[in-house]
Amino acid sequence: MKKSEIRFTVELDAQSIPEKIFWEATDNPNEGIEETRAVAIALWDHHHRGTLSINLWAKDMEVGAIKQFYIEVMGGLAESLLKATGDQPMADGIENLCRHLTHQIEKELKKETKK
Repeated sequence: MKKSEIRFTVELDAQSIPEKIFWEATDNPNEGIEETRAVAIALWDHHHRGTLSINLWAKDMEVGAIKQFYIEVMGGLAESLLKATGDQPMADGIENLCRHLTHQIEKELKKETKK
């Protein structure tokens, strides 16, 4: 049986806030440890029938980038949900939310550039 491994390493400051996040995977086509600014991991706990999650971002990551990251994560989840369940209405609902949130961010950016 083939196995694949993914590892995360997080460098923390004195207050235990992530400064740097690195990841590596056995199937990474780019080879070696890669630095990233954010990671979101969700696991299904089948014993307790609930989700466990780890959400980290580097303290120097800009707020706009964090918002974009989470919107893109939700968009990816919509695609995965559709593949896993075939539930087009639910996937469309998530995609519609992503479009709405993207529009909100665009409005925020316009306000900031006018200042």
